[in-house]
Amino acid sequence: MIARAEARGTIRPGDTLIEATSGNTGIALAMVAAIRGYRMVLVMPDNQTVERRQSMAAYGAELVLVPRSEGMEGARDLAAAMQARGEGIVLDQFANDDNWMAHYENTGPELWEATGGRISHFVSAMGTTGTITGVSRYLKERNPKVTIIGVQPEEGSSIAGIRKWPDAYLPAIYRHARVDRLELVSQADAEAMARRLAAEEGVFGGVSAAGACCVALRIAREVRDATIAFVVCDRGDRYLSSGVFPGADP
Repeated sequence: MIARAEARGTIRPGDTLIEATSGNTGIALAMVAAIRGYRMVLVMPDNQTVERRQSMAAYGAELVLVPRSEGMEGARDLAAAMQARGEGIVLDQFANDDNWMAHYENTGPELWEATGGRISHFVSAMGTTGTITGVSRYLKERNPKVTIIGVQPEEGSSIAGIRKWPDAYLPAIYRHARVDRLELVSQADAEAMARRLAAEEGVFGGVSAAGACCVALRIAREVRDATIAFVVCDRGDRYLSSGVFPGADP
C-alpha cells in the first residue's frame, strides 16, 4: 500500500500515515514506514496484546488506543476523523485495492504453484478480507471450480484477526471477493488449535491462523481427493501475554 501510494504520488517520505489496525498489518506498515521515512500513527483497540504494541513501537510508530468497547469500528472511525482534521493520510486497508492486489499478485500464485495447480479448496480467516479477496480472484481465474471458504467468529467469540463486520463497516474491498461459503469458528476451538499446531506440528501460529486450520480440517472430513490450503497469517509469539499458550504468564 505504501509503495503503490508513493508510485501514484499521493504520499511522499516525511508525510504522516494513519491506519486503524488490530495488529498484523500495523506492524508491517510500521516497518515499511521506518524504512521509507514516514511518520506512522496506528490506531487500535486497547485490548490488543502487549507484544503487538511493542512491535509497532519498536519500529517507531505512534500508537493511539481506543476503548475495547469501541473495537475496530471505533479505531476506523477515529482514523478517519484524524485524517479529516488534517493530521495525516489514511491508507485504509479496508477499502484500498492495493491490499487485495498484493494477494492476487503474490499469495494466489504461490498457492497455485506450491500445489502444482491441484488446489481444490482455499480456507481463509476474514479480517480486512484482503487475503481472501485477492487469492479467490486469482484461483477462480485459474480454475473456477476451486472452492473458497471464509472463516468468521461464532457469536460471542473474540479472535484477533477474524471478524464478522456489521454491514456499515464491511470492508469495501470485499466486493471483489468470490467466496463460496462462510464457516464459523469458536474462540475456544481456535485457541485449542493454536496450542495443537505448536505442540504437535511445530507451527507456532496465531489464533486467526488456527481458526482457519479448524475449518480446513472440518472441510477435510467432508470431501475426498481434495487439496485444501490455508495461510498461517500470524505468529504465536504475538499472543504470549494472552494466556493462550501453556506456561505463558497472562
